[in-house]
Amino acid sequence: MFTGLSAFPLTPMNESGIDEKAFIRLLKRLTSAKVDSIGVLGSTGSYVYLNREERLRVIQLAIEHAEGIPVMIGISALRTRDVLYLAEDAQKAGANGVLLAPVSYQQLTEDEVFSLYETVTNTLTVPLCVYDNPSTTHFRFSNELHGEIARLQNVRSIKIPGVPVDLVSAKKRVEQLRANIPSDVTIGVSGDAYAAVGLNAGCDAWYSVLGGLYPDICMKITRSAHTGRSVEAESQSARLDPLWKMFQKYGSLRVVAAVAEMQGLIDSPSLPLPLQGLNETARLALSKILTHIGLVT
Repeated sequence: MFTGLSAFPLTPMNESGIDEKAFIRLLKRLTSAKVDSIGVLGSTGSYVYLNREERLRVIQLAIEHAEGIPVMIGISALRTRDVLYLAEDAQKAGANGVLLAPVSYQQLTEDEVFSLYETVTNTLTVPLCVYDNPSTTHFRFSNELHGEIARLQNVRSIKIPGVPVDLVSAKKRVEQLRANIPSDVTIGVSGDAYAAVGLNAGCDAWYSVLGGLYPDICMKITRSAHTGRSVEAESQSARLDPLWKMFQKYGSLRVVAAVAEMQGLIDSPSLPLPLQGLNETARLALSKILTHIGLVT
């Protein structure tokens, strides 16, 4: 399940709770496209804003409506104790795998991060994906630490934060990491703007924000790269460059939430306070971009 396109849908919500019907609509888009896996309660799924009961409900809905597609559940939390509770909930609900980032308020050391993964993996009966996301955790993995963690039982993938934009440097980045980890541990690229070059550079998976909303186009990019059609993958991604720039300017979560609202897939507002959606000026610019790149007519 840690290869191909892993699509990460939004968790639509307001201050009254989760919009279950809207969440199910998003899941149906993913099952119709036959994505390789579904990742819920990642950053796009706003996991950090949900309590344990809310997260369990999201897990139950995702597994119930996945139609046999493997489901990976985010279990990140500030305390190891809470991560263990969330891992237990995910496994009991039938998750196929879990995703764990070293979330912190105090800056973590490498020893503390290793201890987190060691403690959690010792309790798991499902595989784990290491979530390397320094923009939110403010922790940077070294290749050596990735190697130590990747040798723990049940670790099966690493979700890296993008790659260099040129293919030669991207290949070097992937090769350096791969040299430190076991051969059965996959490498998945995130940061949608870097997905095509990452896949062309040898990444096994794309852990995708946009894939959670527009799985078909993301499947095309993934399949093109993995079948040796690297130029085609790059061209398909380049067409989306205006959207990638919106991601960089406003944050991918705000942008995909706005797109989903504009498409009538979810209600507005759909983000947990204090997060706020795009303002009218940004929405107008986004609408023009979506029309220009052919995602809406």
